[in-house]
Amino acid sequence: MSAIEEPEPVKLICPTLAADVKLFKKVETILQNKYGPIDLTSETWDFDFTDYYEKEMGKGLQRRIYSFRKRIDPAELADVKVFTNYQELQITKAYKDMPGRAVNLDPGYVCNSKLVLASTKDFSHRIYLRAGIYAEITLQWKGEHFTPLQTTYPDYRSEKYRAFFALVRAINFTQSKNKEK
Repeated sequence: MSAIEEPEPVKLICPTLAADVKLFKKVETILQNKYGPIDLTSETWDFDFTDYYEKEMGKGLQRRIYSFRKRIDPAELADVKVFTNYQELQITKAYKDMPGRAVNLDPGYVCNSKLVLASTKDFSHRIYLRAGIYAEITLQWKGEHFTPLQTTYPDYRSEKYRAFFALVRAINFTQSKNKEK
């Protein structure tokens, strides 16, 4: 029988979609007030991989991804998703001129072996956590880079996303080696 061990802390990330780039500042403030300083922010990228969100959020969506300095227990992911869903509703209520949802916050985490995203939708490759929240492995670390799985979304398959998450992983690796939270 193997001994039960506490998991390593992981890097909290929050990929964010918005049609209005001004909303990123609001999201940053909310997330930093809850999870502490951001240690890495992606460039702002056009979200042109799919039109899945267009009806609900409008055209010209932009993506920005945040990584947080303080690492979390991976078991906290469900709580993070519940919090970000609530914040999506609050931001949307405040911006009534938006076609539907003003922002999409998709939290997850990066550890040394994978990128995990939270979801409210069940599917065959997702594991139930609690409180209506599921988790899925989106990318796995193989050799020197992140590789997609059969179920990985098209944007997360792209080189720029995988390169960003490799940077987050490098920070996590250093923090892990130094036993930092």
